Amino acid sequence: MQLTDLLSRIIQCNSISSINPSIDHGNREVIDLLANTLSELGFNCEIMDLGNNKANLIATLGTGPGGLVLAGHTDTVPCDESLWQSDPFQLSERDNRWYGLGSCDMKGFFPLAIEAVKTLKVRALKQPLIIVATADEESSMSGAKALVAAGKPIARRAVIGEPTNMRPVKMHKGIMIEKLTISGSSGHSSNPALGKNAMESMQRIIGQLMALRDRMKEHKHPGFLIDYPTLNLGCISGGDNANRICGHCFLAFEIRPLPGMDLNQLQADLERQIAATAKADKVGWSLDRLLVPPFCSDEHSEIVALCEKLTGHTGESVAFATEAPYLQELGMDVVVLGPGDIDVAHQPNEFLPLDRIKPTINFLSQLISHCCL
Repeated sequence: MQLTDLLSRIIQCNSISSINPSIDHGNREVIDLLANTLSELGFNCEIMDLGNNKANLIATLGTGPGGLVLAGHTDTVPCDESLWQSDPFQLSERDNRWYGLGSCDMKGFFPLAIEAVKTLKVRALKQPLIIVATADEESSMSGAKALVAAGKPIARRAVIGEPTNMRPVKMHKGIMIEKLTISGSSGHSSNPALGKNAMESMQRIIGQLMALRDRMKEHKHPGFLIDYPTLNLGCISGGDNANRICGHCFLAFEIRPLPGMDLNQLQADLERQIAATAKADKVGWSLDRLLVPPFCSDEHSEIVALCEKLTGHTGESVAFATEAPYLQELGMDVVVLGPGDIDVAHQPNEFLPLDRIKPTINFLSQLISHCCL
């Protein structure tokens, strides 16, 4: 299958992942398409079923103790089709760009990796080449977590093709998404003693979070443009009428921690402070967390050095999170590097520039040759 045809078919597959069940889709159609394509090239394809029409793919060519992983996620964020100038589920070419949902972040990486494989004498591999495609990176990281739980794949080096403008990324912040619910009791607003106002308790907790945000600015890391951890209040809801005591209040917020921070201690401090406020106010509370750890490659990383040499760019840091810490947990030397631009990811009219296509294929060909041939 030709490069454009494969990318077009991948874009057509709705693989939106979301915490909202009404718009969440499976990625199995993309996984099956990639598995069939790679099988024809001689790869041994293992599909890891995750339930709910979701799966990971581990496609391996060759054997040996070392090897290279080319990895990425097959899901996309939701989109508002009314804001697109073309159908987000159809590959469109204009302005020297390929438009389509996932073209940049990051379905477009897979056809380019496969095209790079086609340029090589893959039967002569001395170390295995492994292509990994995961589910739910945009929502829960369940695909990457399933790889860690299974203890596979095993390889020496990994490149994750997230959008970095073909610049090696050796470090990124983590993300702690916190969903806090305060449960008070409603009553007639004419008498505050008739209930427990959940919104008032939430207001006190928000004040504590703002104080935490200020304290965290004391943690500095010179490797980042924004060199301190950030805290963002994302959304809030509660109550149902002006003349009723608010019995329920919900807040979603996120913290982006730096590499080296003690995340367990940070979480414990959060929960202890919330529990103290809830106890004083005699309200209930619950806190759900999604954690993606920060990532920092080894100081003497071979894959970072190699990618710096091949691209001519020094390793950088980014503020967004990836699956890198999970592959690192599996023992791999990891770098994040792909052809897209993060500034157009998660946006209407997402695109991949056509002038990145050949350089990316050439880079991946050289990388595979160095690591596997």
